[in-house]
Amino acid sequence: MALTFSPGDDLVFQVESGFGLLRVLAIEQRGAENVWHILVYEDFYPDVESAEAALESGESLGVRNPHFALTDHAFEKTPAARLGNRPVKDDELDAYREWKEREGEVFDRSVLLMLGFRLVFHTWRAMAGRSARDTRSSR
Repeated sequence: MALTFSPGDDLVFQVESGFGLLRVLAIEQRGAENVWHILVYEDFYPDVESAEAALESGESLGVRNPHFALTDHAFEKTPAARLGNRPVKDDELDAYREWKEREGEVFDRSVLLMLGFRLVFHTWRAMAGRSARDTRSSR
């Protein structure tokens, strides 16, 4: 599946607790593959409309991670929808430039995994399973 996002695209993604925002900073061609450079915003919103309103407010949004470099495969595994496009600001590219200078790693894990949501889910599932076992054993 070919991704059709462009630098400056604001994207929304969903987790159980709400909706988060991503931003495409840059796309690099490496052979037949792309490397996607993504910024992840801090806050989560109860619905897509609230996420859009945060973007449109013009207020500065907190940044959870200023740069992830992802393979096509990893970014395809991040379910996201385009909300709009704004020019990428020079200061938004600082972490990307640092990554380029140090020849940083390109990750083959989705944004959700990079943010640790898999760990949270497995921890919750393990706790839920333990609670069910504790309840059964106390009968």
